[in-house]
Amino acid sequence: MSTTQTTLETTFIGLKLKNPVIAGASDLTANLDRIRKLEDNGAAAIVTKSLFEEQLQFEQMRMEDQENEVSNRHPMMTSVFPQGIEIGPEEHLMWVEKAKKAVDIPVVASLNAVSPEAWMDYAKALAETGVDALELNLYASPRGIDLSGSDIETEQISIVGQVSDMVDIPVCAKLSPFYSNPLNVIAAMDLRGADGFVLFNKLFQPEMNVDSEKHIFPLNLSTEGDCRLPLRYAGLLSGTLSAGICSSGGIFSGKDVAKMLLAGANCVQMVSALYRNGIEHLQSVLRELGEWMEKHSYNAIGDFKGKLNRENTPDPWAYTRAQYVKQLLRGNPLEKTWDNE
Repeated sequence: MSTTQTTLETTFIGLKLKNPVIAGASDLTANLDRIRKLEDNGAAAIVTKSLFEEQLQFEQMRMEDQENEVSNRHPMMTSVFPQGIEIGPEEHLMWVEKAKKAVDIPVVASLNAVSPEAWMDYAKALAETGVDALELNLYASPRGIDLSGSDIETEQISIVGQVSDMVDIPVCAKLSPFYSNPLNVIAAMDLRGADGFVLFNKLFQPEMNVDSEKHIFPLNLSTEGDCRLPLRYAGLLSGTLSAGICSSGGIFSGKDVAKMLLAGANCVQMVSALYRNGIEHLQSVLRELGEWMEKHSYNAIGDFKGKLNRENTPDPWAYTRAQYVKQLLRGNPLEKTWDNE
């Protein structure tokens, strides 16, 4: 075993990280005390809770409804809700600026907009808060049959390119896996100037209570098996992009982090693991990653990053098979494991 001290340092979108574990955007990164706690427990960077254009639109509509309700009761009451007030992002921008000043680790601002104009306006405003980078939280939930996939992709690629051209800080795109060919979309965004990609977004899926016959909104957390999807795409994309790769989804342990790095990711984002196990869980993750590296005689992440990506793996079909032949041939899939065969 090497006597050289093991280092967990890595880089992503030009940012120097003390280790490869970033705290992703969530309520955990929407409070100054919690983000300080994330830093104290080892987070290499934080992504602030997203600025949602739809939330601002909803708050504006709610204010307008309140104005109309009060004005209909008595004209004198309009002074309580003065006309012309517009709900904007100022409060969120002030908080992001405070978050940047509160910690020494990199702070990435997250944005989720709807209209092309809002992407540009809010991206510029967030960049001016002094954050280290921007994360564009891109997804398109199908609402009808009249919009083609290519239309959605073209618009999103354009947004990434325009924001990258406009701001002077790194820009990464956080994407869903729901493209007909995510590899093609990511390659196009890479050419348009994206500095990195976060793969993948955890999207809300509707749920129902069949007894009350109503929609319910349970906490939308990942499970440990979810890490296989970002693992596939890290392995497929590693070595093909100018941009960096950050894996997200179902990453709970130090060994999960090691898998993503072996596949070629630069780093990972964690959210669900911290909700389930507490912020202190970061220490266990980093300790396990360090122990794994020492066991395999790796002194730095660069010693093994991408070792098992598509280009380097001994099994060239590992990332491209949709159904694994070996599993299809066994009689009872629970009878034995095939890891060593």
